[in-house]
Amino acid sequence: MKKAKTSSLVFLFLLWLFVLTAFSTISIEAERTMSSKSKMQRARDIIRTALQTVQTRRLLHQLRCLSLALLAAWKSACKVTGGVVEIPAGLKFLVKPVTLQGPCMPNLVLQIDGTLLAPPKIGSWPKASSYINGINFKWLQNFTVQGAGTADGQGSNWWSSSQNDQKKRVKCIPDMKPTALRFYEGYNVTVRDIRIINSPLCHLKFDNSKRVKVNNVTISAPESSPNTDGIHLQNSQDVEILHSDIGTGGLGKDKVVACVSNIVVENVIMQNTLYGARIKTWQVKVTDLKAQKRSVKNVTFSNIQVSDVKVPITIDQYYCDKNVCKNQTGAVAISGVTFNQIIGTYAVQPIHLACSNSIPCTDVDLISIRLEPSSQYRGFQQALCWNSYGKSLGPLAPASMDYCVRSGSDFVKRIARSHDASCW
Repeated sequence: MKKAKTSSLVFLFLLWLFVLTAFSTISIEAERTMSSKSKMQRARDIIRTALQTVQTRRLLHQLRCLSLALLAAWKSACKVTGGVVEIPAGLKFLVKPVTLQGPCMPNLVLQIDGTLLAPPKIGSWPKASSYINGINFKWLQNFTVQGAGTADGQGSNWWSSSQNDQKKRVKCIPDMKPTALRFYEGYNVTVRDIRIINSPLCHLKFDNSKRVKVNNVTISAPESSPNTDGIHLQNSQDVEILHSDIGTGGLGKDKVVACVSNIVVENVIMQNTLYGARIKTWQVKVTDLKAQKRSVKNVTFSNIQVSDVKVPITIDQYYCDKNVCKNQTGAVAISGVTFNQIIGTYAVQPIHLACSNSIPCTDVDLISIRLEPSSQYRGFQQALCWNSYGKSLGPLAPASMDYCVRSGSDFVKRIARSHDASCW
């Protein structure tokens, strides 16, 4: 019996040696520790460890991606504390949409030092009736994505044509363009040092997550790329975004629960952007039962320098991503917003607060704001504000901002509170 087992293990080990020596393009490593096990289990672990480095032009040709190899390495690393899945430097890998999910052991790391490429053609993405993501991270705790590498969404084909044109060419495309990296129900997750570029839509998204840190991340897409937002936060708490560079081309859409609270944005430099410190929300129907769970509260924008920004300060409760949208009577409740130390130049308008007739913006504070027209100025020097309540603390420039927010009566605040139900 021992000879039979030994022969079987030797065969498997030789098989993997053949795989490792025949293949030379892809390398994914999953590092793991080994506890005390039987000799048989130890031998199996050796074979499983050999699987963790897969090198093959042939595999790349057959699968045209490394998604399966990535999943194999992920499953191995997920089982041990401190596991690492490594994308080596100097190499480019084509990866079809993949979900990397937990629960996993603590302190798992995805080390991206090479380049991950999403499928460049729309028809290469999975046929789906709902939205998809390049890499989807689910149910992970104490997890880190880091490295000196790049996740490239290769989104130019998505940008160059309308959704209707895409559906004519490709059947069953997603209802929404893909997001490059998405985290769902993560806890204590960190993304640091990597580059995320050219996503078809949003670059980095956190859904239903807590204790999130983004540090020293670069996000970029061409100025002409539509809706390539940098970072989306949805139903997430305790989020820090630090020392990051974001340069790319709403909240509450389609009757979804949309809740944002306790956000601080500070120490930011913005150059030649469309908007600066901005909150935008979709209109809602007052008959929509889920409208009770739509709110933005306790948001602070502080110490922000703007240069040639078209509109440095914006609240828009009437956001619409089409040329014409049907006007609705409801809105996402917005309260407790502070704009502090916003300094620099604007190209179109210094401030634009467009708040709902039925649910006004409340507790909006304007503090020490100094904005002047840039050399590219071609707009209105007057602040344009509607139905916004709060207080102003000088100095404020231009002077029209002194009249931008009004003192709110108890009646106005009661209206706002009645629509500001707890989301959590």
